[in-house]
Amino acid sequence: MDNIIAKIAIIILLAFTHSLAAPAQEGATGGVPAEEAVADSAGTALADDSLALDVAAVADSVPAPVESVGFHKMLKTKYIEGSAGFMSFVALALVLGLAFCIERVIYLTLSEINAKKLMADLEAQVMQGDVEGAKAVCRDTRGPVASICYQGLTRIDESMEDIERSITSYGTVQAANLEKGCSWITLFIAMAPSLGFLGTVIGMVMAFEQIQQAGDISPTIVAAGMKVALITTIFGLIAALILQVFYNYILSKIEHITSQMEESAITLLDIIMKYKLTR
Repeated sequence: MDNIIAKIAIIILLAFTHSLAAPAQEGATGGVPAEEAVADSAGTALADDSLALDVAAVADSVPAPVESVGFHKMLKTKYIEGSAGFMSFVALALVLGLAFCIERVIYLTLSEINAKKLMADLEAQVMQGDVEGAKAVCRDTRGPVASICYQGLTRIDESMEDIERSITSYGTVQAANLEKGCSWITLFIAMAPSLGFLGTVIGMVMAFEQIQQAGDISPTIVAAGMKVALITTIFGLIAALILQVFYNYILSKIEHITSQMEESAITLLDIIMKYKLTR
């Protein structure tokens, strides 16, 4: 009896041990046989390798980011490529032209005043009989408009013809002062593209000389000379365009001041006429 019980206990213990070992084996192999588990693991490894290869191929196909080049660095590079000898003349023409332009802009800006307010103050002073006070207002005011008015007030006791002649003559002088230096600006506007075209011609001559020395029409040889030629032309045209914009702005300011001078001269003659009639 005891032996039977012992045998039954051993059988139950073996069955319990087998039941515990089965889940552990299923957890290790995913509930499939060992051979299938090994096959699946090998397939997974191959899939991972193929995925890695695909990622590497995509990474190789993606272009590398291009390093951005600043405008100053690019301009310097093109300046050197265009032959510094010819480009220096173009740059010199641009710098000198800009110097004259800036000088004219400052002068004309300081010459602009509120002409209507000035004429109103002068009329008030003259009609009160304070001619010296009106002259003082003109002396304390900058610009050609005030200078013309002062010139007319200094001859207030003379005839109207003499006053008008004096104002007209002095206005011509002031208009010439406004246009002083503009001829140099036009010169540099013409010189800048001319120097660029000169560099173009010289670059083409250099290209043909290189072709002659090489004895063969190679695209590389021709492109080198033509590149120099075109770069000098581009910079010459850019310099001329910049100076032309400044020159047109200067002309507009000269026209504005000239119209102020003419209008103020007419107003001053009317004021002097009223002054003479009230005396």
